[in-house]
Amino acid sequence: MSFNNLDQLYRSVIMDHYKKPRNKGSLDENSVTIDMNNPTCGDRIHLTLKINDGLVEDAKFEGEGCSISMSSASMMTEVIIGKKVDDALQLADIFSKMMLGEDYSDKYDLGDVEALQGVSKFPARIKCATLAWKAMERGVQAESK
Repeated sequence: MSFNNLDQLYRSVIMDHYKKPRNKGSLDENSVTIDMNNPTCGDRIHLTLKINDGLVEDAKFEGEGCSISMSSASMMTEVIIGKKVDDALQLADIFSKMMLGEDYSDKYDLGDVEALQGVSKFPARIKCATLAWKAMERGVQAESK
């Protein structure tokens, strides 16, 4: 597959998650709630996580922002649901490395998340892509205290 075709595929995946976000909404009051924003561009996220016995049982988000920010939140919720908290944190670390253009482990199937790897070429957009992931890290760390 040529670079242009791959780039177009990735754009399609991003726009699909933006237009039809997965796991949009919120969970009940027994969930971990995290609100974060990116003051640089105005993206904001309200993330709720249901964590039970070290497992991310469910994740929902609401928010406003660019296609990168909102599609990243959609993709992130898909990939962490059903994962152990430690695995979710490992995925966040892998995503962070991917955003910095570093080599990252292929131990985990990132699924649609890999469509965001091109964001690393646009430093101003990295904060958009990582907002949901930073919220998730903050939420699971708060839950473990």
